[in-house]
Amino acid sequence: MGTESRNPRSMGLSDMGTKEILRLMNEENENAVRAVEACLPEIAALSDLYAEVLRAGGRVFYLGAGTSGGLALLDAAEMPPTFSLAEDVVIALPAEKDMRFLTADEDDPALAARRLAERGCSAGDLVIGIAASGSTPYVAEGLRYARSAGAKTAAVACNPGSLIGQLADVAIEADTGPEVLTGSTRLKAGNAQKMILNMISTAAMVKLGKVRSNLMVDMRPTNAKLVRRACSMIVELTGCSEAEAEAALASGESVSQAVDRLLAERE
Repeated sequence: MGTESRNPRSMGLSDMGTKEILRLMNEENENAVRAVEACLPEIAALSDLYAEVLRAGGRVFYLGAGTSGGLALLDAAEMPPTFSLAEDVVIALPAEKDMRFLTADEDDPALAARRLAERGCSAGDLVIGIAASGSTPYVAEGLRYARSAGAKTAAVACNPGSLIGQLADVAIEADTGPEVLTGSTRLKAGNAQKMILNMISTAAMVKLGKVRSNLMVDMRPTNAKLVRRACSMIVELTGCSEAEAEAALASGESVSQAVDRLLAERE
């Protein structure tokens, strides 16, 4: 298995100087970027499926353990503030409770199925299994359950021909190869998985109309920095004054609502 193999370039890692270690890690991360690039057709297919499921009123579930579960949590957590999705639309189900990685929850073959069943996973939903190895029992059994429930399935792995890839309607398998630190897939495999998840969800949100030009007009302005950003977007898209933009936000309008109203008033 590529992600568990020893990297011949880092055999002398424990004897390297700091700059040498960092240079090697940076070069290996460049390999991860190329591995992701090779998967662009599959990433595009999953982005389209993601958007299709949400447009039809379905949900997206992420399954992962360890680093993969943490990345799933991170991507799902960004959806409500960045795109104003409800918190029960994109749902991360990491194996470990409270992200305590010193557990064996990823080896429980029934845990993911129970969690999906508790949330009523069914036809119309999409379940994305994430595992660098592509063989994590928690993820694999979760995908099997999802298929039995009629849900669409997808896999994000870092080994070609993975088990979870075989259980998925769409399989993304970025061949990142052996890590600088053997088996530590929080490194370039984790970087590749984060890039893939970011690409999938962001492209899907663009397809769903959550973006105008390259502006996140459906974001929630929940702090001072984001209020300033929201005002700037309204001003840029409509040509209104800052005072008008601030008043629109103060009245409870979203950026999109304010832009639509102000543009209509100017017609």
